[in-house]
Amino acid sequence: MTDLNYLSQQNDKNRFELSQNQPSMKAVVTRGNGGYEQLDYCDVPIPTVGAGEVLLKVLAAGVNNTEINTRLGWYSSSVSSGTEQFSESEREDEIGDGGWNETTPFPFIQGTDCCGEVVEVGDENTAVKIGDRVIVRACMRLNGFESIENIWMASDFDGAFAQYVKAPLSEVFVVNCDWSDVELATIPCAYGTAENMVHRAQVSANDRVLVTGASGGVGSAVVQLAKRRGAHVTAVTSQSKIEQVKSLGADLILTRDSDLLEELGESSIHVVIDNVAGEGFTNLLKVMARGGRYASSGAIAGPMVTMDMRDFYLKDLSLIGCTAWDEPVFPNLVRYIERGEIKPLVDQVFDLKDIAKAQKEFMKKTHFGNFVLIPPQR
Repeated sequence: MTDLNYLSQQNDKNRFELSQNQPSMKAVVTRGNGGYEQLDYCDVPIPTVGAGEVLLKVLAAGVNNTEINTRLGWYSSSVSSGTEQFSESEREDEIGDGGWNETTPFPFIQGTDCCGEVVEVGDENTAVKIGDRVIVRACMRLNGFESIENIWMASDFDGAFAQYVKAPLSEVFVVNCDWSDVELATIPCAYGTAENMVHRAQVSANDRVLVTGASGGVGSAVVQLAKRRGAHVTAVTSQSKIEQVKSLGADLILTRDSDLLEELGESSIHVVIDNVAGEGFTNLLKVMARGGRYASSGAIAGPMVTMDMRDFYLKDLSLIGCTAWDEPVFPNLVRYIERGEIKPLVDQVFDLKDIAKAQKEFMKKTHFGNFVLIPPQR
């Protein structure tokens, strides 16, 4: 459980000011809403840890949609366009509710995905030791798992686009595997979000699952995680990425311009896991079987959708919103990695100082797999 004192300390606007002889690190500080000019690669103080915290040397940090969306202010309730259309405008005015319908704590360090090495522990007797390689659970429950209230590293407080990051002790997980640091850095955000949806939707071997955006970071993770549970998976992707998605184990692949009703038939799908939304949402409910479950944690094609309420209530559908990660999600992922039940997808690796170049390449949407940043190593 992460206390509010930790959060308030992290959001002190003066914390990036360096005093004489103070130990410093390289970091990317996001200064406000706007374009790439808001990404400031600079020297800032190394965080200090207290009781219940650990300091990590960042070995690798993944790049995700959420960092770009937060910088641009896409999460604001005033925005109705999809992420790609909104990014083209590079909106530069400060948006009051640009975070999770709250004020984004600019300036702050983004970076939701972290693979790090423990270099300092605030408590003497802990299961985590100096030298351990860990990943950080980015979605944290403020009041424990009995409450749905949650905060996110790199959206609500400082993240991993730096040489060092501090985190609550309860949110770091040792992983014993032969994966590289870069590979581990692809896991937290995309796979945590994907496993949360698969878990909430109670996907099983008896289910026919439809996954939209199957070539994206979350979608490709969903394909793997649903197949791991034995489900029959239909994946929707672009024509150019069919073979790559097929390599993840999808049973049927449809292109984005496919007529889902014609291809699949009405009431043929038990579970839809959709981070696309937009105009295609209406037909997603029509292909769902009676008692079907729809889970979502995003809306890259647009947050405003048209819904026939009769599809919803006459078929007894469940619509499941997924932001706060449930307690089993992250421990599950660690076990899957250690047992070799999922695989990482790495597309490109960049130096931390080249974050703007990485995000520009990311927004071209031609990649398959994750982008990862490497801070200067000491």
